[in-house]
Amino acid sequence: MHTRMLGQGLEVSAMGLGAMGMSQSYGPNPGDRDEMIAVLRSALDHGATFYDTAEVYGPYVNEELVGEALARSVTRW
Repeated sequence: MHTRMLGQGLEVSAMGLGAMGMSQSYGPNPGDRDEMIAVLRSALDHGATFYDTAEVYGPYVNEELVGEALARSVTRW
């Protein structure tokens, strides 16, 4: 996957994944938590290292979801 530099040397994938819809905004039930974790892990497995999340998507629910999904690979980075 292509990469881009952010700021002073933070290299991330050129394509990212926005996680807002995984916890709010696209209807009352955006998806099963396990399904959303599977989507996030699949993106990681395909080389994505740029994820968009924000406190307003929960609050904190979205960050916890992304954190849980990506926790297994922290040592990869």
